[in-house]
Amino acid sequence: MRTLIDISVPLQAGIASDPPGHLPQIEYLTHAQTAEDVVAFFPGATVEDLPDREGWAIERLHVTSHNGTHLDAPYHYSATMDGGARAITIDEVPLEWCLQPAVKLDFRHFPDGYVVTAADVEAELARIGHELSPLEIVVVNTRAGERYGREDYVSSGCGMGRDATLYLLDRGVRLTGTDGWSWDAPFVHTARRYALERDPSVIWEGHRAGRETGYCHLEKLHNLERLPDHGFQISCFPVKIHAASAGWTRAVAILDT
Repeated sequence: MRTLIDISVPLQAGIASDPPGHLPQIEYLTHAQTAEDVVAFFPGATVEDLPDREGWAIERLHVTSHNGTHLDAPYHYSATMDGGARAITIDEVPLEWCLQPAVKLDFRHFPDGYVVTAADVEAELARIGHELSPLEIVVVNTRAGERYGREDYVSSGCGMGRDATLYLLDRGVRLTGTDGWSWDAPFVHTARRYALERDPSVIWEGHRAGRETGYCHLEKLHNLERLPDHGFQISCFPVKIHAASAGWTRAVAILDT
């Protein structure tokens, strides 16, 4: 038997899922509101001809490709990857990256804004007794997962630093994920660090590792607490948006039970 665990969040308006200016908007049109639109396709028909005077239920969305659970393409981080090659867009991401055995790193104990190091990754892999394999998907469970939709969500959780990201990529990982708003530490914490250090390399450092080695990552995952440390698969095929930096996905963990 297989157990499927939904590790995606719904694309939902009216909650604190993103920073101001980046929130999705959804207009819901009911069967009654669209009845006239439906009969307009059929000259001579009236709303009375429709069962219960019902048209179709549809929704109009004003969103970015980074709202909801989504997969970032290397193009999101930079115009180049792999040391100078053109960065691939979401419609060019190899499908084999998106369905692979997976491992979960539990970093819920790290404080908000903490930047995970390569040593932290190595220690967690040793704790769970796992050695990474090429193309394995690595997801990071942070404190942010349980804060989704709340006012502090965007500022919650730790982030993956450049060295931690490259540690994974150097071992053949090409797809990662987090339950936080960003793979990197929340910007509000990085901004404080930058104000003190004036070091621009701390800005988006985990993402920018993709300039050296192209990779994808999932953001706004959910339910990672329900997953074992390893011994499961993740399916996360993105919506195929032409030349885009990301695509929404219904990410699912698959466990053999």
